[in-house]
Amino acid sequence: MSSNNQLLEELSKKIDEMSLKMEKMKFVDYVYFLEHPKKMLWANFINGVARGFGIAIGFTILGAVVIYFLNKIVQYNLPYIGEFISDIVKIVQSSMRNVR
Repeated sequence: MSSNNQLLEELSKKIDEMSLKMEKMKFVDYVYFLEHPKKMLWANFINGVARGFGIAIGFTILGAVVIYFLNKIVQYNLPYIGEFISDIVKIVQSSMRNVR
């Protein structure tokens, strides 16, 4: 009898551990999305839109910072680097005028 009780206690502990691990893994959410594929597609779509928007904003800010520093380097009038960067800045500015 005691071996059966001990076995049941160990089994109960293992089940509790598994249920905690499944909660930490958000297993219920995963199963929910598997049962409702339209909601999974919608969530992934929104995630993709947000990621794309973030990339676009980040790249725009990064580009503006790079152009700002290139303009500062041109102002220091470095012999070869200044001319090269000046040409790049002129090309970028002229293409920006053509877009507007």
